[in-house]
Amino acid sequence: MNILVVDDDRNIRELLRLHLGNAGHNVRVTEDGIAAGYAVLADRPDLVICDVSMPHFDGFQFVAALRADPDFRDLPVIFLTTGETEQPNRELRALAQIPKPVRADWLLSFIKSKVRGGLAVDAA
Repeated sequence: MNILVVDDDRNIRELLRLHLGNAGHNVRVTEDGIAAGYAVLADRPDLVICDVSMPHFDGFQFVAALRADPDFRDLPVIFLTTGETEQPNRELRALAQIPKPVRADWLLSFIKSKVRGGLAVDAA
């Protein structure tokens, strides 16, 4: 599975690249929503794992831009949150909101059971 990880924290990006890559996924990383937009256009991923709180163009703005494009409306997204009161608009339809710090074992299990299992994106 091709996964795009979007997070402004270099350590989290590299940790997810390591864990997801070791689980057999092809992982690309970007540091913000702007770079993620270019990455999605260049090579559509199967899944996006996106931090919510980022400078310049946050995760909600990035996903809202994705959802505005019919070609990316159903691209599965998992939000990473700080556990604060970050609530996406229901129209953004994320598969899940996972609090940081991210438990890699839980994330891998979720991806295996929900994403590969064909969970509809709008079943948030």
